[in-house]
Amino acid sequence: MELNWGILFAAAGAAMAAVLAGIGSALGVGKAGQASAGVCSEDPDRFGSCLLLQLLPGTQEIYGLLIAFVITTKAGLLGGGADITATAGLNLFFAAIPIAFGGLLSAIAQGNTACAAINMIAKKPEESGKGMLMTVMVETYAVLALLISFLLVNGVAV
Repeated sequence: MELNWGILFAAAGAAMAAVLAGIGSALGVGKAGQASAGVCSEDPDRFGSCLLLQLLPGTQEIYGLLIAFVITTKAGLLGGGADITATAGLNLFFAAIPIAFGGLLSAIAQGNTACAAINMIAKKPEESGKGMLMTVMVETYAVLALLISFLLVNGVAV
């Protein structure tokens, strides 16, 4: 059986999108969770506000998984009868780069912003809306990375 480079490149792109965005989300959610635990240990009533901020960096993994799913579907990896050219596979690999690295870095930055917002809520609970807005602003860059990756994947002829 001959190695199909197209399948290899497409699978590597799908894996990269899911894994790097997942690493960023895990780091961001974990850091925000540590800040939340500290705040909730002092005032358990702030759990709801802290939890919402902690969850936000996790969305980047959803975006990475979405692109990974679209790539695997387009390349025919889920159906078993995959046979794409090396050029198409390489194009799918490169299409995954925006969400892979955009998801990784924006999730880490969003986790840092969520930590700051959680610390703000610890001192001024009435400012939770501002903290939420600051944290959501970082999400914009993950959404832009998702959009670019999605457009690039859909532009690949298989």
